[in-house]
Amino acid sequence: MTVRVAQRAGHRRRTSRRRAVLAGAAAFGLTGAAIVTTSMLSTAGAATAWPTPSGKQAVSATIKVSGTYDGALKNFYGTGGLGGDGQEEGQDPLFELADGAVLKNVVIGSPAADGVHCKGSCTLQNVWWTDVGEDAATFKGTSSSATYKVTGGGAKKADDKVLQFNGAGKLTVTGFQVEDFGKLVRSCGNCSTQYKRTIVLSDLDVTAPGKALAGINTNYGDTATLSGIRVHGDDDRDIEPCVRYTGNDDGDEPTKTGSGPDGTYCRYSASDISHD
Repeated sequence: MTVRVAQRAGHRRRTSRRRAVLAGAAAFGLTGAAIVTTSMLSTAGAATAWPTPSGKQAVSATIKVSGTYDGALKNFYGTGGLGGDGQEEGQDPLFELADGAVLKNVVIGSPAADGVHCKGSCTLQNVWWTDVGEDAATFKGTSSSATYKVTGGGAKKADDKVLQFNGAGKLTVTGFQVEDFGKLVRSCGNCSTQYKRTIVLSDLDVTAPGKALAGINTNYGDTATLSGIRVHGDDDRDIEPCVRYTGNDDGDEPTKTGSGPDGTYCRYSASDISHD
């Protein structure tokens, strides 16, 4: 199995960069063939190739994870009660992560149901969604100190949200790819229990079409910090980097109040986002 990585014009592979990639892979617990065949780690400014799954695994009941679950880059897809791929609210996930759990090296195919649920702090490392169902991942921790990390991986074909932030705490997304999507991250606008939420997006490759990268509720003190965002194919600048809302806890549609950098809630500058 070989994955070819498209190199940007003028980009040359250097020995020092290769050593850095190998060192980074070792830190993630990857060795040998895993590094060569999946091109799991990206260098800043260049997207990795989407991986070729190592096999298939049907999921008929939610896989509950505590500790670390390494999917060996198998393609996991829902069957039976998890066989839905629509936008209906309340679907069960393929994976449910306990507080502190790690999910890595997983390809989530179609049907994807409601993807991944994190009950508390969690790490999603090198997780890929080829056709997002209701949401790719939902973060549900209730502690203000909860931390959610999405490192590497990517998502395609999300009719609405990719990452749904319902809980409290801080979500960091880095080295991620997204294409053909509605919103990359949305702080829940009308959950019955609301929290202050912190979002950090960095080193991302974003391919149109798409609507927004971050949606936040200013009335609950949410913030979104963006840097190293590379947007491809969005000639008309249709993708909004950061959208501000007034959220609520009664189930009504939240009110959009603005978009763009404001130095307080949407934290970025024009130099943090490039277009090609």
